[in-house]
Amino acid sequence: MTDRTSARISSRKQPKQARSTELVAAILDAAAQVLAREGAHRFTTARVAERAGVSIGSLYQYFPNKAAILFRLQGDEWRETTGLLATILENGQKPPLDRLRSLVHAFLRSECEEAAMRVALHDAAPLYRDAPEAQAARASGDRIIELFMREALPSALEATRALAGDLIGTTLGTVGKQFSEVPRSSAEIEAYADAMADMFCAYLERLG
Repeated sequence: MTDRTSARISSRKQPKQARSTELVAAILDAAAQVLAREGAHRFTTARVAERAGVSIGSLYQYFPNKAAILFRLQGDEWRETTGLLATILENGQKPPLDRLRSLVHAFLRSECEEAAMRVALHDAAPLYRDAPEAQAARASGDRIIELFMREALPSALEATRALAGDLIGTTLGTVGKQFSEVPRSSAEIEAYADAMADMFCAYLERLG
């Protein structure tokens, strides 16, 4: 069952020439536009091909179905999020709580900047959330948070650090999605991020 799911969401082939790379980039750009405008439930390969100005046959050379396109978009989003986590939380030049505060601000801004597509990707998650690629992406982010918690709470029990990491990660993801569903001003984002960072920092200070 897992192998069939993985096959359905995997790209048919990887572009090797510049022209092929440009074609895939155009398809993904069009897919992001269609997803943000139409949502996951009205997202189709035909709409993507039309938006990209390519034939449906050309699209199918690289993506076997809409799930494969959506998973590629989600994969790109996961890589961006993982990169954000690594860049901020692994910065040993700043104290752990300062890093956590920076992460909250950066994450909320990112969620609000691409809110429409992120909400639509969340709606499409049942198509690929149990695939091995999805599990690997989540594990990578979890590992970064785990290492950060060891540094932020060096004297705490392993179970305590695991609970804190899970609570912060889950809260960030859930609140970020809900908060970004409504257009927000820069001032609103900053105020909300400050408040959430205050709660997280107070929580870790108490545990430490």
